[in-house]
Amino acid sequence: MNSYKILLDHGSGGRLTHNLIKDLLLKKLNNPILRPLSDSAIINYKEKIAFSTDSFVVSPLFFPGADIGKLAVCGTLNDLTVAGAQPEYLSLAFIVEEGLEYNILEKIVNSITETSRSFGVCVVTGDFKVVEKGACDKLFINTSGIGRIISKNRLSVEDIKPGDKIILTGNIAEHGLAVLAKRKGLDLGFDIKSDCAALNDLLIPILKKTDCIKFMRDPTRGGVATTLNEIAIAADIGISILEEQIPIAPKVKAASELLGIDPLYLANEGKAILVVAEKGAGRVLGLLKKHPLGRYARIIGSVVKAPKMQVVLNTVLGSQRILDMLTSEPLPRIC
Repeated sequence: MNSYKILLDHGSGGRLTHNLIKDLLLKKLNNPILRPLSDSAIINYKEKIAFSTDSFVVSPLFFPGADIGKLAVCGTLNDLTVAGAQPEYLSLAFIVEEGLEYNILEKIVNSITETSRSFGVCVVTGDFKVVEKGACDKLFINTSGIGRIISKNRLSVEDIKPGDKIILTGNIAEHGLAVLAKRKGLDLGFDIKSDCAALNDLLIPILKKTDCIKFMRDPTRGGVATTLNEIAIAADIGISILEEQIPIAPKVKAASELLGIDPLYLANEGKAILVVAEKGAGRVLGLLKKHPLGRYARIIGSVVKAPKMQVVLNTVLGSQRILDMLTSEPLPRIC
C-alpha cells in the first residue's frame, strides 16, 4: 500500500498526473469507454436522456455508513433516478488539496469503484486537479451522470393535483445525524449510520410496472420539510402530512430530541419522496415494501387545495404546524 502524499505536481498534467491516472483511477475504474482517456466520452443514444451534475464537499470524508466517494456516486444516481431515468454513465472529477495522503485517495476511489459497479454504472470520463494546501479542505468531488428515461409517463410537478398521495420511502434524518456526530466527535450512544444508498434498484422497476407516479425528489439538503415546500411552491398546491406517519427510527428520534434538532430538516441520502395518484398509491407502497430500501415506506400525507404553497404538519397532539422551508443550514457541508 502506498503511503506517500499527493503533490501539486500530481495535478500538473505531466508524468505524475499520468501515472496516478493509470495506476489508480484507470486501474480501478477501467471500462472500454474510459480506457482511451479521451477528452470526452463517446456515447451513442437514440432515446430521451436525463443529465445531472452534483458536487460533494462533505466533512469529514469518512462517516458511519459511507464516505465522500460512495456519496458522490449515490447522489448523482439518485438525481437521475427521481427524474425517471435509468443511470448508466458517470463523470468523475477530483479537486485534491496538496498533502492529502495517497491511501485516503485510494480508499475513496475503491469506494467509488465498488458502488458504481454494484449498480451497473460506468465512470467514462473525468478530471484530476491538485490545489495548494489550504485552498480546499482535503478533497472535493464532482460527478455528472447520464441516464436513459424509462418512466412510462412524464414526471412533472405540473401534473400534481389535490388528492394525490405523498409517499416517503423510508426512515428520515439518518445521514444528517451520522455526519453531525462524526464531525463534532459526539458519542450519542445510538450508533446511527448514514442512509447513503442508490435508489435506482428500488424505484426503476416500479416506474416500469406502474404509471401512477407523478413526481419524485430525494430530500437531501434541507430534509423532508424543505423538499415538500419545493414541491408545493412549484406545483402551486398545498401539502398536508401526518406526524404519526413519518417514518423515523426510535434512536434517530431520541438523538434529535437530545440535540434539539428537528429531523424533518436533516439531510437524507437514500430516501425519496413520491407524489402518486390516489388510486395507485396502495400498489406503489406495496411494491416499495418488497425491497430492503423501501421496507419502512409510508404514505405520509396528501396534496390539498389550500393553503396553497404551504406544508402543514398535523401533529400527534391534534394541532397543526406550518413547516417552512429551511432558511439557514444547521449543518453545512452535509454532502
